[in-house]
Amino acid sequence: MKSIYLDAKASSVVMVEELDSVRLQFKGTHLWGAGEHFDRVEFLSHPRRNEVEEVFTQQGTRTYLPQPLFLSDEYAFLVQSDRVFTIESQGDEDGIQLTLQGAFSPEDSLVIASGTPKETLKKLLSYLGGVVLPPPWVFGEWASANRWRSEQDVREALDAARLHGFPISVLVVEAWSDESTFYTFGEESGLWPDPRKLIEEMDTQGEHLVLWQIPVFKALEEGRRDVRHEQDLAYVREHGLAVLNRDGTPYTIPEGNWFAGSMVPDFTNPETRDWWFSKRKYLMDMGLSGFKTDGGECILADDVLFHDGSTGKEMRNRYPQSYIEAYQEFIGPERITFSRAGYLGAQGSMLFWAGDQLSRWSELQAVLKAGLSAAISGIFWWGFDIGGFAGPMPSMELYLRSYELGSLVPVMQWHSEPIGGQFSEVMKSEDRINDRSPWHMAELYGEEVLSLTKRYSAMRNELMWYLVREATISKETLQPMMRPMFYAFGSSYADIYDQYLLGSSLLVAPILEEGQNSRAVTLPDGSWYDLFAGMTMSGPCTVEREYPIGQIGIFINTEDAEFERLRDSLAGLC
Repeated sequence: MKSIYLDAKASSVVMVEELDSVRLQFKGTHLWGAGEHFDRVEFLSHPRRNEVEEVFTQQGTRTYLPQPLFLSDEYAFLVQSDRVFTIESQGDEDGIQLTLQGAFSPEDSLVIASGTPKETLKKLLSYLGGVVLPPPWVFGEWASANRWRSEQDVREALDAARLHGFPISVLVVEAWSDESTFYTFGEESGLWPDPRKLIEEMDTQGEHLVLWQIPVFKALEEGRRDVRHEQDLAYVREHGLAVLNRDGTPYTIPEGNWFAGSMVPDFTNPETRDWWFSKRKYLMDMGLSGFKTDGGECILADDVLFHDGSTGKEMRNRYPQSYIEAYQEFIGPERITFSRAGYLGAQGSMLFWAGDQLSRWSELQAVLKAGLSAAISGIFWWGFDIGGFAGPMPSMELYLRSYELGSLVPVMQWHSEPIGGQFSEVMKSEDRINDRSPWHMAELYGEEVLSLTKRYSAMRNELMWYLVREATISKETLQPMMRPMFYAFGSSYADIYDQYLLGSSLLVAPILEEGQNSRAVTLPDGSWYDLFAGMTMSGPCTVEREYPIGQIGIFINTEDAEFERLRDSLAGLC
Protein backbone atom coordinates (compact mmCIF):
# COMPACT_ATOMS: atom_id res chain seq x y z
CA MET A 1 0.00 0.00 0.00
CA LYS A 2 1.35 3.39 -0.97
CA SER A 3 1.59 6.14 1.63
CA ILE A 4 0.79 9.78 0.86
CA TYR A 5 1.63 12.48 3.42
CA LEU A 6 -0.26 15.75 3.12
CA ASP A 7 2.15 17.61 5.40
CA ALA A 8 5.58 17.09 6.95
CA LYS A 9 4.41 16.04 10.41
CA ALA A 10 2.18 13.32 8.94
CA SER A 11 5.32 11.32 8.08
CA SER A 12 5.91 10.77 11.83
CA VAL A 13 3.19 8.09 11.80
CA VAL A 14 4.90 4.69 11.92
CA MET A 15 3.55 2.46 9.16
CA VAL A 16 4.43 -1.23 8.76
CA GLU A 17 2.89 -3.21 5.89
CA GLU A 18 2.49 -6.95 6.34
CA LEU A 19 0.64 -9.71 4.49
CA ASP A 20 -3.06 -8.70 4.41
CA SER A 21 -2.58 -5.94 6.98
CA VAL A 22 -1.12 -2.50 7.60
CA ARG A 23 -0.07 -1.52 11.12
CA LEU A 24 0.08 2.11 12.26
CA GLN A 25 1.38 3.71 15.42
CA PHE A 26 0.89 7.35 16.30
CA LYS A 27 0.32 9.75 19.15
CA GLY A 28 -3.28 10.11 20.30
CA THR A 29 -6.03 9.00 22.67
CA HIS A 30 -9.18 8.96 20.48
CA LEU A 31 -10.52 7.68 17.15
CA TRP A 32 -13.61 9.04 15.41
CA GLY A 33 -15.40 8.71 12.09
CA ALA A 34 -15.07 5.82 9.60
CA GLY A 35 -18.53 6.60 8.22
CA GLU A 36 -22.09 6.54 9.54
CA HIS A 37 -22.11 4.34 12.64
CA PHE A 38 -25.03 3.76 14.97
CA ASP A 39 -23.31 2.24 18.02
CA ARG A 40 -20.84 4.96 18.98
CA VAL A 41 -19.02 8.03 17.67
CA GLU A 42 -15.60 7.28 19.19
CA PHE A 43 -14.35 3.80 18.35
CA LEU A 44 -10.90 3.37 19.93
CA SER A 45 -10.70 -0.30 21.08
CA HIS A 46 -13.94 -1.04 19.22
CA PRO A 47 -13.47 -2.73 15.80
CA ARG A 48 -14.88 -1.05 12.72
CA ARG A 49 -15.72 -3.02 9.57
CA ASN A 50 -15.40 -1.08 6.34
CA GLU A 51 -18.24 -2.79 4.47
CA VAL A 52 -21.49 -1.62 2.90
CA GLU A 53 -24.30 -3.75 4.35
CA GLU A 54 -28.09 -3.71 4.04
CA VAL A 55 -29.44 -3.94 7.59
CA PHE A 56 -33.16 -3.49 8.26
CA THR A 57 -33.38 -1.64 11.62
CA GLN A 58 -31.21 -2.05 14.74
CA GLN A 59 -28.00 -1.65 12.75
CA GLY A 60 -25.66 -2.01 15.73
CA THR A 61 -22.06 -2.10 14.49
CA ARG A 62 -23.07 -2.52 10.83
CA THR A 63 -23.56 0.34 8.39
CA TYR A 64 -24.98 1.27 5.02
CA LEU A 65 -22.48 4.09 4.66
CA PRO A 66 -18.90 3.26 5.69
CA GLN A 67 -16.14 5.72 4.92
CA PRO A 68 -12.45 4.75 4.99
CA LEU A 69 -11.72 8.11 6.60
CA PHE A 70 -11.14 8.54 10.33
CA LEU A 71 -9.73 11.11 12.71
CA SER A 72 -7.58 11.10 15.83
CA ASP A 73 -6.42 13.91 18.11
CA GLU A 74 -3.44 14.91 15.96
CA TYR A 75 -3.75 12.86 12.75
CA ALA A 76 -6.34 11.74 10.22
CA PHE A 77 -6.31 8.88 7.74
CA LEU A 78 -7.89 8.17 4.38
CA VAL A 79 -7.64 4.61 3.06
CA GLN A 80 -8.05 4.81 -0.71
CA SER A 81 -9.32 1.31 -1.23
CA ASP A 82 -12.63 -0.20 -2.28
CA ARG A 83 -11.90 -3.46 -0.47
CA VAL A 84 -13.64 -4.65 2.67
CA PHE A 85 -11.33 -4.35 5.66
CA THR A 86 -11.49 -4.01 9.43
CA ILE A 87 -9.95 -1.39 11.71
CA GLU A 88 -8.59 -2.81 14.97
CA SER A 89 -7.19 -0.39 17.53
CA GLN A 90 -5.93 -0.07 21.05
CA GLY A 91 -4.33 2.71 23.04
CA ASP A 92 -1.81 3.01 25.84
CA GLU A 93 0.70 5.53 27.18
CA ASP A 94 2.66 5.30 23.92
CA GLY A 95 -0.32 6.31 21.79
CA ILE A 96 -2.55 4.34 19.44
CA GLN A 97 -1.71 1.08 17.72
CA LEU A 98 -4.00 0.50 14.77
CA THR A 99 -4.26 -2.36 12.29
CA LEU A 100 -6.00 -2.26 8.92
CA GLN A 101 -6.81 -5.90 8.23
CA GLY A 102 -7.76 -6.80 4.68
CA ALA A 103 -6.65 -8.00 1.26
CA PHE A 104 -5.54 -4.65 -0.16
CA SER A 105 -4.48 -4.23 -3.78
CA PRO A 106 -1.08 -2.77 -4.82
CA GLU A 107 -2.91 0.30 -6.17
CA ASP A 108 -4.43 1.15 -2.79
CA SER A 109 -2.98 4.01 -0.79
CA LEU A 110 -3.06 5.48 2.69
CA VAL A 111 -3.32 9.27 2.92
CA ILE A 112 -2.23 10.83 6.22
CA ALA A 113 -2.70 14.39 7.47
CA SER A 114 -1.72 16.02 10.75
CA GLY A 115 -3.37 18.72 12.84
CA THR A 116 -6.57 19.14 14.83
CA PRO A 117 -9.66 17.23 13.66
CA LYS A 118 -10.95 20.42 12.02
CA GLU A 119 -7.68 20.87 10.14
CA THR A 120 -7.23 17.26 9.10
CA LEU A 121 -10.81 16.75 7.89
CA LYS A 122 -10.45 19.86 5.75
CA LYS A 123 -7.16 18.57 4.31
CA LEU A 124 -8.61 15.17 3.45
CA LEU A 125 -11.83 16.54 1.95
CA SER A 126 -9.83 19.03 -0.08
CA TYR A 127 -7.66 16.15 -1.30
CA LEU A 128 -10.86 14.34 -2.36
CA GLY A 129 -12.14 17.36 -4.25
CA GLY A 130 -14.43 18.97 -1.68
CA VAL A 131 -18.18 18.62 -1.21
CA VAL A 132 -21.19 19.49 -3.38
CA LEU A 133 -23.66 22.09 -2.11
CA PRO A 134 -27.31 21.03 -2.58
CA PRO A 135 -29.98 23.52 -3.70
CA PRO A 136 -31.45 25.67 -0.90
CA TRP A 137 -34.90 24.05 -0.94
CA VAL A 138 -33.55 20.80 0.52
CA PHE A 139 -33.28 22.50 3.92
CA GLY A 140 -37.05 22.81 4.26
CA GLU A 141 -39.32 20.13 5.71
CA TRP A 142 -39.65 16.79 3.89
CA ALA A 143 -42.74 14.56 3.90
CA SER A 144 -42.68 10.91 2.91
CA ALA A 145 -44.70 7.71 3.30
CA ASN A 146 -44.45 4.39 1.53
CA ARG A 147 -48.26 4.09 1.56
CA TRP A 148 -48.83 6.81 -1.08
CA ARG A 149 -49.63 4.79 -4.20
CA SER A 150 -51.56 7.21 -6.40
CA GLU A 151 -51.87 10.81 -7.48
CA GLN A 152 -54.92 11.05 -5.23
CA ASP A 153 -52.85 9.92 -2.22
CA VAL A 154 -50.24 12.57 -2.96
CA ARG A 155 -52.81 15.32 -3.42
CA GLU A 156 -54.53 14.37 -0.16
CA ALA A 157 -51.19 14.48 1.70
CA LEU A 158 -50.33 17.88 0.27
CA ASP A 159 -53.81 19.21 1.00
CA ALA A 160 -53.52 17.99 4.60
CA ALA A 161 -50.11 19.66 5.00
CA ARG A 162 -51.46 22.96 3.68
CA LEU A 163 -54.64 22.70 5.76
CA HIS A 164 -52.71 22.15 8.98
CA GLY A 165 -50.06 24.75 8.18
CA PHE A 166 -46.99 22.60 7.46
CA PRO A 167 -44.83 24.23 4.74
CA ILE A 168 -43.58 21.11 2.93
CA SER A 169 -40.59 21.71 0.69
CA VAL A 170 -39.94 18.15 -0.54
CA LEU A 171 -42.38 15.28 -1.03
CA VAL A 172 -40.82 11.84 -1.47
CA VAL A 173 -43.04 9.21 -3.13
CA GLU A 174 -41.85 5.62 -3.04
CA ALA A 175 -44.75 3.52 -4.43
CA TRP A 176 -45.21 5.55 -7.61
CA SER A 177 -44.16 3.11 -10.30
CA ASP A 178 -45.57 -0.05 -11.83
CA GLU A 179 -43.38 -2.03 -9.37
CA SER A 180 -41.75 -3.96 -12.20
CA THR A 181 -39.86 -1.57 -14.47
CA PHE A 182 -39.50 1.18 -11.83
CA TYR A 183 -39.62 3.82 -14.55
CA THR A 184 -43.32 3.85 -15.48
CA PHE A 185 -45.85 5.98 -13.57
CA GLY A 186 -48.62 3.52 -14.31
CA GLU A 187 -50.95 5.99 -15.98
CA GLU A 188 -52.73 3.07 -17.63
CA SER A 189 -54.01 1.90 -14.25
CA GLY A 190 -55.66 5.25 -13.64
CA LEU A 191 -53.66 5.82 -10.45
CA TRP A 192 -51.60 8.65 -11.99
CA PRO A 193 -53.83 10.42 -14.52
CA ASP A 194 -51.63 13.51 -15.00
CA PRO A 195 -48.28 13.50 -13.12
CA ARG A 196 -46.97 16.39 -15.23
CA LYS A 197 -49.82 18.61 -14.06
CA LEU A 198 -49.25 17.46 -10.47
CA ILE A 199 -45.59 18.50 -10.62
CA GLU A 200 -46.49 21.84 -12.20
CA GLU A 201 -49.02 22.58 -9.44
CA MET A 202 -46.52 21.56 -6.75
CA ASP A 203 -43.96 23.87 -8.30
CA THR A 204 -46.28 26.86 -7.93
CA GLN A 205 -46.46 26.06 -4.19
CA GLY A 206 -42.67 25.74 -3.83
CA GLU A 207 -42.98 21.96 -3.38
CA HIS A 208 -40.53 19.53 -4.96
CA LEU A 209 -41.30 15.94 -5.97
CA VAL A 210 -38.68 13.21 -5.48
CA LEU A 211 -39.33 9.64 -6.71
CA TRP A 212 -37.96 6.37 -5.37
CA GLN A 213 -35.53 4.16 -7.28
CA ILE A 214 -33.82 0.81 -6.80
CA PRO A 215 -30.90 -0.54 -8.89
CA VAL A 216 -32.35 -3.88 -10.01
CA PHE A 217 -33.92 -5.61 -12.93
CA LYS A 218 -36.61 -7.07 -10.72
CA ALA A 219 -37.44 -10.77 -10.51
CA LEU A 220 -41.23 -10.71 -10.51
CA GLU A 221 -43.30 -12.85 -8.18
CA GLU A 222 -44.35 -16.26 -9.46
CA GLY A 223 -47.36 -16.01 -11.72
CA ARG A 224 -47.02 -12.29 -12.34
CA ARG A 225 -46.32 -11.07 -15.89
CA ASP A 226 -45.47 -7.69 -17.38
CA VAL A 227 -44.77 -7.54 -21.14
CA ARG A 228 -42.63 -4.40 -21.00
CA HIS A 229 -40.60 -5.89 -18.14
CA GLU A 230 -40.04 -9.10 -20.10
CA GLN A 231 -38.86 -7.11 -23.11
CA ASP A 232 -36.47 -5.16 -20.89
CA LEU A 233 -34.96 -8.32 -19.41
CA ALA A 234 -34.46 -9.81 -22.86
CA TYR A 235 -32.69 -6.64 -24.04
CA VAL A 236 -30.49 -6.53 -20.93
CA ARG A 237 -29.40 -10.14 -21.40
CA GLU A 238 -28.77 -9.71 -25.12
CA HIS A 239 -26.64 -6.58 -24.68
CA GLY A 240 -24.84 -7.53 -21.46
CA LEU A 241 -26.11 -4.59 -19.40
CA ALA A 242 -26.15 -6.42 -16.06
CA VAL A 243 -23.43 -7.46 -13.64
CA LEU A 244 -22.16 -10.88 -14.76
CA ASN A 245 -21.00 -14.12 -13.22
CA ARG A 246 -17.69 -15.62 -14.35
CA ASP A 247 -19.50 -17.83 -16.86
CA GLY A 248 -21.09 -14.81 -18.54
CA THR A 249 -24.56 -15.33 -17.11
CA PRO A 250 -26.22 -12.44 -15.26
CA TYR A 251 -25.50 -12.27 -11.53
CA THR A 252 -28.66 -12.35 -9.40
CA ILE A 253 -29.11 -11.21 -5.81
CA PRO A 254 -28.92 -14.27 -3.50
CA GLU A 255 -31.91 -15.63 -1.61
CA GLY A 256 -32.52 -14.08 1.79
CA ASN A 257 -31.68 -10.58 0.58
CA TRP A 258 -33.77 -7.64 -0.60
CA PHE A 259 -34.96 -8.21 -4.21
CA ALA A 260 -33.60 -11.76 -4.27
CA GLY A 261 -33.33 -13.24 -7.75
CA SER A 262 -33.08 -9.86 -9.46
CA MET A 263 -30.34 -8.92 -11.90
CA VAL A 264 -28.28 -5.80 -11.16
CA PRO A 265 -27.49 -3.01 -13.66
CA ASP A 266 -23.80 -2.44 -14.33
CA PHE A 267 -23.37 1.34 -14.14
CA THR A 268 -19.70 1.06 -15.11
CA ASN A 269 -20.99 0.23 -18.59
CA PRO A 270 -21.81 3.40 -20.60
CA GLU A 271 -24.37 1.44 -22.63
CA THR A 272 -26.18 0.44 -19.43
CA ARG A 273 -26.33 4.06 -18.29
CA ASP A 274 -27.59 5.25 -21.67
CA TRP A 275 -30.33 2.61 -21.81
CA TRP A 276 -31.33 2.94 -18.14
CA PHE A 277 -31.67 6.71 -18.19
CA SER A 278 -33.35 6.86 -21.59
CA LYS A 279 -36.28 5.21 -19.82
CA ARG A 280 -36.31 7.97 -17.17
CA LYS A 281 -35.69 11.07 -19.27
CA TYR A 282 -39.41 11.83 -19.54
CA LEU A 283 -39.44 12.32 -15.75
CA MET A 284 -36.87 15.09 -16.11
CA ASP A 285 -38.97 16.66 -18.85
CA MET A 286 -41.91 16.72 -16.42
CA GLY A 287 -39.88 18.77 -13.94
CA LEU A 288 -39.04 16.12 -11.34
CA SER A 289 -36.68 17.43 -8.63
CA GLY A 290 -34.69 14.25 -8.06
CA PHE A 291 -34.59 10.62 -7.01
CA LYS A 292 -34.48 8.71 -3.76
CA THR A 293 -31.68 6.36 -4.78
CA ASP A 294 -32.43 3.59 -2.32
CA GLY A 295 -30.57 0.31 -1.98
CA GLY A 296 -27.27 -0.44 -3.68
CA GLU A 297 -26.07 -2.92 -1.05
CA CYS A 298 -26.60 -5.76 -3.51
CA ILE A 299 -23.15 -7.01 -4.60
CA LEU A 300 -22.73 -10.06 -2.39
CA ALA A 301 -20.27 -12.20 -4.36
CA ASP A 302 -16.56 -11.49 -4.78
CA ASP A 303 -16.15 -13.08 -8.21
CA VAL A 304 -18.79 -11.21 -10.20
CA LEU A 305 -17.57 -9.09 -13.11
CA PHE A 306 -18.17 -5.50 -14.23
CA HIS A 307 -17.67 -3.79 -17.57
CA ASP A 308 -14.73 -1.69 -16.30
CA GLY A 309 -12.82 -4.79 -15.13
CA SER A 310 -13.79 -4.53 -11.49
CA THR A 311 -14.87 -7.58 -9.51
CA GLY A 312 -17.21 -8.03 -6.60
CA LYS A 313 -14.29 -7.55 -4.22
CA GLU A 314 -14.11 -3.88 -5.15
CA MET A 315 -17.75 -3.32 -6.00
CA ARG A 316 -19.27 -4.61 -2.77
CA ASN A 317 -18.42 -1.16 -1.41
CA ARG A 318 -18.15 0.88 -4.59
CA TYR A 319 -21.39 -0.23 -6.26
CA PRO A 320 -23.84 2.04 -4.39
CA GLN A 321 -21.56 4.99 -5.07
CA SER A 322 -21.32 4.19 -8.78
CA TYR A 323 -25.12 3.98 -8.84
CA ILE A 324 -25.57 7.38 -7.15
CA GLU A 325 -22.95 9.03 -9.35
CA ALA A 326 -24.60 7.70 -12.51
CA TYR A 327 -27.87 9.30 -11.40
CA GLN A 328 -26.19 12.58 -10.56
CA GLU A 329 -24.52 12.73 -13.96
CA PHE A 330 -27.95 12.17 -15.51
CA ILE A 331 -29.97 14.69 -13.48
CA GLY A 332 -27.43 17.54 -13.19
CA PRO A 333 -26.57 19.80 -10.23
CA GLU A 334 -30.00 21.47 -9.83
CA ARG A 335 -31.67 18.18 -8.87
CA ILE A 336 -30.88 15.84 -6.00
CA THR A 337 -30.21 12.27 -5.06
CA PHE A 338 -31.25 11.08 -1.60
CA SER A 339 -29.44 7.89 -0.67
CA ARG A 340 -29.05 5.35 2.10
CA ALA A 341 -25.87 3.58 1.04
CA GLY A 342 -22.64 4.96 -0.34
CA TYR A 343 -18.89 4.84 -0.11
CA LEU A 344 -15.78 6.91 -0.76
CA GLY A 345 -16.91 9.73 -3.00
CA ALA A 346 -20.11 10.30 -1.00
CA GLN A 347 -18.54 13.61 0.07
CA GLY A 348 -19.17 14.80 -3.46
CA SER A 349 -22.69 13.35 -3.61
CA MET A 350 -25.88 15.04 -2.56
CA LEU A 351 -27.93 13.87 0.41
CA PHE A 352 -28.16 10.83 2.67
CA TRP A 353 -30.49 9.50 5.32
CA ALA A 354 -29.94 6.97 8.08
CA GLY A 355 -31.97 4.16 6.54
CA ASP A 356 -34.56 2.12 8.43
CA GLN A 357 -35.10 2.26 12.20
CA LEU A 358 -37.82 1.00 14.52
CA SER A 359 -39.91 3.42 16.53
CA ARG A 360 -37.90 2.90 19.71
CA TRP A 361 -35.94 5.13 22.04
CA SER A 362 -32.78 3.10 21.47
CA GLU A 363 -33.06 3.82 17.75
CA LEU A 364 -33.48 7.56 18.35
CA GLN A 365 -30.28 7.50 20.39
CA ALA A 366 -28.56 5.51 17.63
CA VAL A 367 -29.43 7.95 14.83
CA LEU A 368 -27.83 10.88 16.66
CA LYS A 369 -24.59 8.88 16.89
CA ALA A 370 -24.96 8.01 13.21
CA GLY A 371 -25.41 11.64 12.21
CA LEU A 372 -22.39 12.82 14.17
CA SER A 373 -20.10 10.04 12.97
CA ALA A 374 -21.22 10.60 9.38
CA ALA A 375 -20.61 14.34 9.65
CA ILE A 376 -17.01 14.00 10.76
CA SER A 377 -16.46 11.49 7.96
CA GLY A 378 -17.41 14.12 5.37
CA ILE A 379 -21.14 13.32 4.99
CA PHE A 380 -22.56 16.79 5.58
CA TRP A 381 -26.15 16.66 4.24
CA TRP A 382 -27.85 14.00 6.35
CA GLY A 383 -31.13 13.25 8.13
CA PHE A 384 -33.26 10.45 9.59
CA ASP A 385 -36.89 9.30 9.62
CA ILE A 386 -38.63 11.26 12.39
CA GLY A 387 -40.43 8.88 14.75
CA GLY A 388 -38.84 5.81 13.17
CA PHE A 389 -39.72 4.03 9.92
CA ALA A 390 -41.02 0.65 11.06
CA GLY A 391 -42.76 -1.32 13.76
CA PRO A 392 -45.46 -0.23 16.19
CA MET A 393 -46.44 3.41 16.09
CA PRO A 394 -44.19 5.58 18.28
CA SER A 395 -45.55 6.83 21.56
CA MET A 396 -46.55 10.46 21.69
CA GLU A 397 -43.48 11.23 23.78
CA LEU A 398 -41.07 9.44 21.44
CA TYR A 399 -42.60 11.05 18.36
CA LEU A 400 -42.38 14.57 19.75
CA ARG A 401 -38.82 14.15 21.04
CA SER A 402 -37.85 12.75 17.65
CA TYR A 403 -39.58 15.66 15.91
CA GLU A 404 -37.66 18.14 18.06
CA LEU A 405 -34.33 16.56 17.12
CA GLY A 406 -35.31 16.00 13.48
CA SER A 407 -36.06 19.67 13.02
CA LEU A 408 -32.47 20.52 13.97
CA VAL A 409 -30.42 18.32 11.63
CA PRO A 410 -29.48 19.17 8.03
CA VAL A 411 -32.32 17.16 6.41
CA MET A 412 -35.71 17.14 8.21
CA GLN A 413 -37.96 14.25 7.11
CA TRP A 414 -40.81 12.13 8.45
CA HIS A 415 -41.42 8.79 6.75
CA SER A 416 -42.90 5.33 7.42
CA GLU A 417 -43.36 1.86 6.00
CA PRO A 418 -46.83 0.75 4.85
CA ILE A 419 -49.26 -1.75 6.29
CA GLY A 420 -47.88 -5.03 4.97
CA GLY A 421 -44.26 -3.97 5.57
CA GLN A 422 -41.66 -6.07 7.32
CA PHE A 423 -43.17 -5.30 10.73
CA SER A 424 -46.81 -5.48 9.68
CA GLU A 425 -47.49 -8.32 12.12
CA VAL A 426 -47.42 -5.85 14.99
CA MET A 427 -50.23 -3.82 13.43
CA LYS A 428 -53.32 -5.49 14.84
CA SER A 429 -55.87 -3.97 12.50
CA GLU A 430 -55.67 -3.49 8.76
CA ASP A 431 -57.65 -0.25 9.03
CA ARG A 432 -54.74 1.31 10.90
CA ILE A 433 -52.47 3.54 8.85
CA ASN A 434 -48.78 3.30 9.67
CA ASP A 435 -48.33 7.01 8.96
CA ARG A 436 -45.95 9.30 10.90
CA SER A 437 -47.41 12.56 9.58
CA PRO A 438 -48.10 15.08 12.35
CA TRP A 439 -51.84 15.18 11.59
CA HIS A 440 -52.19 11.41 11.72
CA MET A 441 -50.24 11.26 14.97
CA ALA A 442 -52.63 13.91 16.30
CA GLU A 443 -55.55 11.61 15.43
CA LEU A 444 -53.95 8.99 17.67
CA TYR A 445 -52.79 11.18 20.55
CA GLY A 446 -54.67 14.47 20.44
CA GLU A 447 -54.30 18.03 19.27
CA GLU A 448 -51.23 18.72 21.44
CA VAL A 449 -49.19 16.71 18.93
CA LEU A 450 -50.34 18.91 16.08
CA SER A 451 -49.74 22.10 18.04
CA LEU A 452 -46.17 21.20 19.04
CA THR A 453 -45.08 19.74 15.69
CA LYS A 454 -46.52 22.74 13.86
CA ARG A 455 -44.42 24.98 16.10
CA TYR A 456 -41.21 23.12 15.14
CA SER A 457 -42.22 23.00 11.48
CA ALA A 458 -42.72 26.77 11.47
CA MET A 459 -39.39 27.21 13.25
CA ARG A 460 -37.67 25.13 10.56
CA ASN A 461 -39.18 27.35 7.90
CA GLU A 462 -38.03 30.50 9.72
CA LEU A 463 -34.55 28.99 10.11
CA MET A 464 -34.05 28.27 6.41
CA TRP A 465 -31.86 31.35 5.91
CA TYR A 466 -29.50 30.18 8.66
CA LEU A 467 -29.33 26.60 7.36
CA VAL A 468 -28.59 27.79 3.82
CA ARG A 469 -25.99 30.23 5.14
CA GLU A 470 -24.30 27.55 7.20
CA ALA A 471 -24.45 24.99 4.38
CA THR A 472 -22.67 27.46 2.13
CA ILE A 473 -20.03 28.04 4.81
CA SER A 474 -19.68 24.27 5.28
CA LYS A 475 -19.06 23.81 1.59
CA GLU A 476 -16.50 26.63 1.48
CA THR A 477 -14.64 25.73 4.68
CA LEU A 478 -15.10 21.94 4.46
CA GLN A 479 -16.53 21.84 7.98
CA PRO A 480 -19.68 19.77 8.69
CA MET A 481 -23.01 21.30 9.66
CA MET A 482 -23.43 18.82 12.55
CA ARG A 483 -20.36 19.08 14.77
CA PRO A 484 -19.66 16.93 17.82
CA MET A 485 -18.46 18.85 20.85
CA PHE A 486 -14.89 17.55 20.59
CA TYR A 487 -14.75 18.59 16.93
CA ALA A 488 -16.05 22.10 17.52
CA PHE A 489 -14.38 22.84 20.86
CA GLY A 490 -11.47 20.45 21.43
CA SER A 491 -10.74 17.01 22.84
CA SER A 492 -11.54 18.07 26.41
CA TYR A 493 -15.18 17.57 25.30
CA ALA A 494 -14.53 14.09 23.91
CA ASP A 495 -16.87 12.37 26.37
CA ILE A 496 -19.98 14.34 25.25
CA TYR A 497 -21.98 12.90 22.36
CA ASP A 498 -25.54 13.80 23.31
CA GLN A 499 -25.28 17.43 22.21
CA TYR A 500 -23.77 19.07 19.15
CA LEU A 501 -23.28 22.29 17.23
CA LEU A 502 -25.55 22.85 14.22
CA GLY A 503 -23.65 25.22 12.00
CA SER A 504 -21.43 27.74 13.76
CA SER A 505 -23.91 29.25 16.23
CA LEU A 506 -26.57 26.80 17.45
CA LEU A 507 -25.78 24.38 20.25
CA VAL A 508 -28.45 21.64 20.39
CA ALA A 509 -29.03 19.42 23.43
CA PRO A 510 -31.88 16.96 22.74
CA ILE A 511 -33.86 14.74 25.12
CA LEU A 512 -33.21 11.11 24.18
CA GLU A 513 -34.55 9.05 27.10
CA GLU A 514 -38.12 8.03 27.85
CA GLY A 515 -39.55 9.98 30.77
CA GLN A 516 -36.63 12.42 30.81
CA ASN A 517 -37.62 16.04 31.37
CA SER A 518 -34.31 17.61 32.34
CA ARG A 519 -30.66 17.27 31.43
CA ALA A 520 -27.23 18.77 31.90
CA VAL A 521 -25.90 20.94 29.08
CA THR A 522 -22.21 21.71 28.75
CA LEU A 523 -21.48 25.16 27.36
CA PRO A 524 -18.02 25.82 25.92
CA ASP A 525 -16.09 29.05 26.10
CA GLY A 526 -18.04 32.05 24.83
CA SER A 527 -21.34 33.82 25.32
CA TRP A 528 -24.48 31.68 24.92
CA TYR A 529 -28.13 32.71 24.89
CA ASP A 530 -30.42 30.09 26.43
CA LEU A 531 -33.51 30.19 24.20
CA PHE A 532 -36.07 28.80 26.64
CA ALA A 533 -34.62 30.46 29.76
CA GLY A 534 -34.31 33.78 27.90
CA MET A 535 -30.90 34.57 29.39
CA THR A 536 -27.27 34.85 28.35
CA MET A 537 -24.48 32.90 30.05
CA SER A 538 -20.73 32.73 29.75
CA GLY A 539 -18.95 29.42 29.27
CA PRO A 540 -17.29 27.18 29.98
CA CYS A 541 -19.86 25.82 32.40
CA THR A 542 -22.41 23.06 32.82
CA VAL A 543 -26.03 23.94 33.51
CA GLU A 544 -29.00 21.79 34.48
CA ARG A 545 -32.16 22.61 32.55
CA GLU A 546 -35.74 21.34 32.52
CA TYR A 547 -37.17 20.50 29.10
CA PRO A 548 -40.80 19.36 29.19
CA ILE A 549 -42.19 17.84 26.00
CA GLY A 550 -42.11 20.53 23.33
CA GLN A 551 -38.78 21.95 24.45
CA ILE A 552 -35.25 21.01 23.41
CA GLY A 553 -31.99 22.51 24.55
CA ILE A 554 -31.07 25.35 22.17
CA PHE A 555 -28.28 27.82 22.92
CA ILE A 556 -27.30 30.59 20.49
CA ASN A 557 -23.79 31.97 20.18
CA THR A 558 -24.33 35.69 20.82
CA GLU A 559 -21.20 36.54 18.84
CA ASP A 560 -22.98 35.58 15.60
CA ALA A 561 -23.21 38.71 13.46
CA GLU A 562 -26.90 37.94 12.90
CA PHE A 563 -27.66 36.91 16.48
CA GLU A 564 -30.87 38.90 16.78
CA ARG A 565 -32.24 37.49 13.54
CA LEU A 566 -31.32 33.99 14.65
CA ARG A 567 -32.98 34.48 18.04
CA ASP A 568 -36.11 35.84 16.36
CA SER A 569 -36.23 32.86 13.98
CA LEU A 570 -36.36 30.53 16.98
CA ALA A 571 -38.69 32.66 19.10
CA GLY A 572 -41.82 30.82 17.98
CA LEU A 573 -40.74 27.79 20.01
CA CYS A 574 -41.01 29.66 23.30
